[in-house]
Amino acid sequence: MPRTEHPWPSHTTVTLPWRSSVRGPRHDRETTSVVASVPPSIARLPWSPDADTAALLDRAAAALVHLDEHHGDRLAVLGRVLDRTEAVATSRIEDEHATLDDLARAVVGVRANRSATAMVRAGGAIETLVSSAASGTITERALLAAHHRLLRDDPVDGRYAGRWRDVQNWIGGGATPRLARHVPPPAALVPELMDDLFAFLHRDDLHPIAQAAIAHAQFESIHPFTDGNGRIGRALVAAVLRRRGLARIVTVPVATALVAERDRYFWHLDRYRRGVVDEWVRDLAIAIGTVCDEATVTALLLDEAAVPRGSRWWPTRAHDAVARTLLDDPVVTEDHLEQLLDDDARSIDTVTDDLCRAELLRPVTERRRRRAWLAVAVADEVTAFTDRVHDAVTHRANRVGW
Repeated sequence: MPRTEHPWPSHTTVTLPWRSSVRGPRHDRETTSVVASVPPSIARLPWSPDADTAALLDRAAAALVHLDEHHGDRLAVLGRVLDRTEAVATSRIEDEHATLDDLARAVVGVRANRSATAMVRAGGAIETLVSSAASGTITERALLAAHHRLLRDDPVDGRYAGRWRDVQNWIGGGATPRLARHVPPPAALVPELMDDLFAFLHRDDLHPIAQAAIAHAQFESIHPFTDGNGRIGRALVAAVLRRRGLARIVTVPVATALVAERDRYFWHLDRYRRGVVDEWVRDLAIAIGTVCDEATVTALLLDEAAVPRGSRWWPTRAHDAVARTLLDDPVVTEDHLEQLLDDDARSIDTVTDDLCRAELLRPVTERRRRRAWLAVAVADEVTAFTDRVHDAVTHRANRVGW
């Protein structure tokens, strides 16, 4: 039986004067006004799920709590692996594409791949915002700090890093907003709308996952920055879950599921602007449940793949020390190894050569200094995790006829 959507106010509109500042088609040049969308105030809006949705939200929350409690402390690598995975996935939603090899090179300053550099910045922004939410609040200062970390080195939007936009923006449609998919509210309304959103973020009467879903959709509608809104908005989901206590350690890589059905994700954001919210809440719950199930598999597989340790396995203590770090992060940098081995370049070369021959490390840089490697077992599992999540999401999409 079809579910009944709970009432939620749709966006209103406001007509703004517009004059194109770029050359383009005649219709663009002759456009004199644009219709912008204005989200409703949601700080005190009531929302409650039906019985089926409530059960779905509770199952997803339980899966996240179980993952965090049973694997967060026991296997610290899981958190770092999921952080890397989330940075990659959230950037792919924005059409930034790169491999883990590219990301590893960007970590040590090789900037040949612009998308990989964007992923490194996205990972830092996620970490900044989610860590701050552990204090029990999500503040304007923390959100702006995360955005600054994301865009401070951007050659185009770096000057806007860490501050609300003071210009009109739009989504889709090319160089002008005439054919845009969404025209966010005027810049003058952004501070007021964000104050309202921060008030919503500090409510405790909503299910945490529903709160995260609604907050994300509201944030994307406001589009408070000139760029980076999608990546900061998806980090906001993890921040809400951290503030509400569902995940003390793990950052759930929800973007890994969203990127598998990217068009449906954007469709949900469009429908939110028309006052349809329940189905988006349910889909986010399913996404969280899916990635938690697959992350549990990842935790168990990485635990089984732990590198043999001890002098009977490795010829020197240096070998053993590096081997102990191989499950900490898929990216192994020379800077880290220098700290670990007291800046002993000879030991670094010997150990990394031996571990590469044993197929435990794989080099991803060719230069002589500030090198990087991938931990093979961890990197392979990151790829497998992403594939499993994609298969699970697309299987469900095919089954229900999305």
